[in-house]
Amino acid sequence: MRVTVIHYRPPINVSVGRLSNTIRRDAGLRSDYYILQDGILKRKENTVYFHNKEGKRVLPINKIYSIYAYGKLSFSSGVVSYLAKNGIPIHFFNYYGFYEGSMYPRETLISGDLVIHQAAHYLDSEKRGYLAAQFIEGSSRNILKNLGYYARSKEDVRDAIDRYIEKIDGEIARLPGANTIPEMMNVEGRIRDIYYSALDAIFPEEYKITKRTRRPPENRMNTLISFGNSLMYTTVLSEIYNTQLNPTISYLHEPFERRFSLSLDVSEIFKPVIVDRIILKLVNKNMLDDGCFRGEIGDMLLSEKGKKIFLAEYNAKLGTTIKHKGLKRNVSYKRLIRLELYKLAKHVLGDAEYKPLVMWW
Repeated sequence: MRVTVIHYRPPINVSVGRLSNTIRRDAGLRSDYYILQDGILKRKENTVYFHNKEGKRVLPINKIYSIYAYGKLSFSSGVVSYLAKNGIPIHFFNYYGFYEGSMYPRETLISGDLVIHQAAHYLDSEKRGYLAAQFIEGSSRNILKNLGYYARSKEDVRDAIDRYIEKIDGEIARLPGANTIPEMMNVEGRIRDIYYSALDAIFPEEYKITKRTRRPPENRMNTLISFGNSLMYTTVLSEIYNTQLNPTISYLHEPFERRFSLSLDVSEIFKPVIVDRIILKLVNKNMLDDGCFRGEIGDMLLSEKGKKIFLAEYNAKLGTTIKHKGLKRNVSYKRLIRLELYKLAKHVLGDAEYKPLVMWW
């Protein structure tokens, strides 16, 4: 049986401030499950099975936090009902590893007061602009942390990296003068372009980004970035689901129909912290080889082998703990995401001003 299941044990939920103290699920006893093959989910009484041509495997529902489906997955209404009853979302990804959609249980942590305040902050251009700028600044300062590490540790590229850092600092200084969301997005875009150019000074030739391409990714580095960013988006989305925030009301990204744009906003902060650092590790430690990729230049994606390696590192990173400078205790990277959402909720409720997470470690 080749169902790929990678376990991660996230921390127990603890709400703060004016937020509900409801615990939706005992996350500390649950794991994320990743299914990489095509197959069928079937339910028999209180057990869910994954079936494919190679056999079947039991998925212990009381131990599942979220399901990530990278293959074609079929299931009955009975499975949907049972997963929903147990508060388990399924996230679906396409052939290239891009997020396609989610099946979510009915909302139980509902706060009309918080939703009203969220919407009010979107409708007020000044309040929206403040939050949008904070997301960009948080992301940019985490980018600088990544580059600063290489400026200190790689003498052969130190001068080049320092010049890129100076350019990014200059763009961050432009943020207060950006009066509209499009102007802020332009600043963010320039920072990302500078960042990718800096990474090209670090990466070996076969992992140069050259330019950012998405659908499809045109080379190895674009493939890794796209795969990781899709994962980050859904991880943040799962955490939003376990708060009272509405995932469709956002500030940096436009809240279009059929997408959870708040997840895009918050992901900006964590992509440099989690995704980029995983990619840097995979490349610099030569953890990937030709067998980790499929396709050719211009149309490339991760193979099953590549996905397994990336997912293993991703879950290890989410489960890694650091000493929180405010809480004075160890928290996991995944817990940092939940804490960031609580900070955002407290901001829109008027309890505390939001400042984004910037790595201190």
